[in-house]
Formats: sequence, C-alpha cells, structure tokens
Amino acid sequence: MHDTPKPHFPFRFTAVFYGWWIVLACFIIGLYVGAVIFYGFTAFFDPLVKEFGWSYTEVSFAMSLRGIEMSVLAPLVGFLVDRFGSRLLALWGVITIGLGLILLSFTNSLWMFYFCFILIAFGGGGCTAVVFMRVATNWFRKKLGLALGILTSGFGASGLLLPLIVWLIDDFGWRLAVVILGVGMWAIGIPLAFVIRDTPEEYGLAPDGEKTLPSVGVKPGGAEGATDDVSFRVALRDRAFLFLALSEGLRMMAVGAVVTHIMPYLNLLKIPRPTAGLIAGGVTVLSIVGRFGLGWLSDFFDKRYIIAISLALMSVGMFALCSVDIWWMMLLFLLLFPTGYGGAITLRGTLLREYFGRAAFGRLLGLVMGASAVGGMIGPTFAGYIFDTTGSYTVAWISLGFASSVTVILMLGIGVKKPA
Repeated sequence: MHDTPKPHFPFRFTAVFYGWWIVLACFIIGLYVGAVIFYGFTAFFDPLVKEFGWSYTEVSFAMSLRGIEMSVLAPLVGFLVDRFGSRLLALWGVITIGLGLILLSFTNSLWMFYFCFILIAFGGGGCTAVVFMRVATNWFRKKLGLALGILTSGFGASGLLLPLIVWLIDDFGWRLAVVILGVGMWAIGIPLAFVIRDTPEEYGLAPDGEKTLPSVGVKPGGAEGATDDVSFRVALRDRAFLFLALSEGLRMMAVGAVVTHIMPYLNLLKIPRPTAGLIAGGVTVLSIVGRFGLGWLSDFFDKRYIIAISLALMSVGMFALCSVDIWWMMLLFLLLFPTGYGGAITLRGTLLREYFGRAAFGRLLGLVMGASAVGGMIGPTFAGYIFDTTGSYTVAWISLGFASSVTVILMLGIGVKKPA
C-alpha cells in the first residue's frame, strides 16, 4: 500500500480552505502593483513635467506605451498562464516590475522614460487580472463572484497607498521614490508569489474546498475536461465574448484617462496637491464597493444585468466629473464612477467563467485584457491631447462619458448563456 505524498503548503491552517490564502496573496500583490504602476502614476505627472518640461501628451504617452505592450502581452500571458500556471508568471512579474522601477530612477531623456515603462509593462503582465483571475477560477466556482470580488479589491485598495506615494515624491524626490517602490516590490511580491498554487486537483481538492481524489498529471494552468467548458475557437465566435471585449476597450478608455489625469485636473481646479492625492486615492479605494459588492451580487443574479448596472453607474460618473468644482458633483462622481468601474473589473471574470468555463479562461481573459489595454492606451493620450489643444479636460470627459455609455448597450445585448 502506497501513500500519496501531499505537496507542501506554506500555511498549515487546515480549517481555512487554501484557495482563500491564494486570494489573500493575490490581493496584496495587486494592492501594491496597482498603487505603484497604475493608479500612482498620476502623482508623478506634475514633477516630471516640471523637471523635464515635457508636455502632458508626452507624459501621458508613457502610459500609452505601457498599454501598447500590454495589448500585445495580455493575450500572450493568457496562453502562458493556461500552460505554465499563475505562480511562475506572478514571480516573473514582480521581479521585472521591481527592476523597471529602479531603472526609471536613472531617466534623463524621454526615450529612456518610455523604455522603462515598456519594461514595467512586461513585468505587469505577470501581475494582471489575467494571472490572478485564472488561478481563482481554478479554486472557486460557487463562490467565484465573492473570491474575485475580494481579489480584485486589492487593486482598488491600492488607492490607500497613493497618499504615501505623494509623500515619498514630495519629501524625497521622484527618483528616490521609485527606487524605494521597486525594492518594496521585491520584498513584498516575491514571497507572496510562492503562496500561489495553480489547481486544487493537485492537492486532492475540488473548487470551493470539496474533497476529491488527487489528480495525476494535472497541468499547472488548470484542469481540462470540465463539463461546462467551451472550446477556445468556439468562444472566439460567440457574441458574448466579442461584445465583452469591445465593452472592455471602451470602458478602459475612460478609466485610463481618469486615473492618469485626475491629479493634474484637480490641480487646475486649484485643489491643493495633498487633497488631490487623497481624492485620486479615494477613486480607487471606493471602487472596492463595486469590486466586492457587485461581484458578490453576481453569484445570485443575472450577471448581464449586474454588469450593465455597473457600467451605467460609471458612465454617469464620467459626466459628473465635468463639474467636480461643485461639492455635490464631486460627491456624485466619487459615489458612481468608482463603484461602476470597480464592479466591471470583477464581473468580466465571472461572466467569462459562466459562459465559457475554465479550460480556456486564461486565453479568453487575455484577449479581453488586450482589448482593454488598447482602450487604456487611447484614453490617456486622447485626454492629454484635448488638454494641450483646448486648455481644458471638459471635451475629453464628455466624449469618454458617451463612449462608456455604449458599453451598457453591449452588455444587455450579449444574450443568454447557450446550453452546454
């Protein structure tokens, strides 16, 4: 009689389903990555313009370059995570991001600035929703909405670190700040990447913690053969996938523009820089309401309607952004925009899982994220160009508000899930 050896777990808290420890690790990595390379970029905007004399369009284009690389990289990451698993990609990601941030401190030209952002983009590919949502869909099914809500809330909670980033820049200079943030990426991200385990089947478990026999030869990326799986090629032709991808591109045009330009915009309205930092951080923190709350609701109600509501809230918030110099419009923006865009981040994963299963989840989400990255490339540059041309962001906010409104129609038009 032979005993099947049990693979090592970094934690011995057997009363807690290990999938939740993975969610926690992804939450913390996402919190840090989101603060440093996505939401926190707005805090570097004015110091870079002041030191180098670059235009808003030139600085915004750095985020667009990151978007170009991510638009190419996200589909590739989707294929890689299905093949090699989430832990390996997360480890590669945190190491590369840390290196890119440290190199960024040596910037002395616009081209070097762009190169560093491209390097950071390649690292960011290992720490995106493609990687983290993939492992969550392996470990959860019935509670997937809740798990993804908690996991993606890490990126939302990254706004809590934005005032810290502003303080580092203002007190130590932006160059030393990026070195500190790069070292912090290694210190926090590398140990947590080793917490990630790719599939429950490797450990004699099933999604949500049900007991099953250990699987033999399970690939790191996930289990094949689930009864609800749809083939990758069939999914590519499905209206639900096509509409979701288009919707993500339009949504990220607005989100990318707001998170990149929110502090310069508030500074134009004569709002003090520390206060503007708090508001910019609040946008991401308040998105947790949508990420967690709407994600949890999607476990009980039709996901199409929940995501449509989410996108409608975001669209109204975009229009409110035009008049945030009025206090109640600022409040309306902070209530609606973060809730809406945060909910859509969680719901795109639950929608893909429900309609197409998990065997090709990484590849499909990678393509959706690629479309999202294209929107994230266009939005910040468009807003920067509008400001450089007109001296105001109003036209940009209104245009992006209408663009994001189209996403509501797309989500209501995807149709019901086809029977397996």
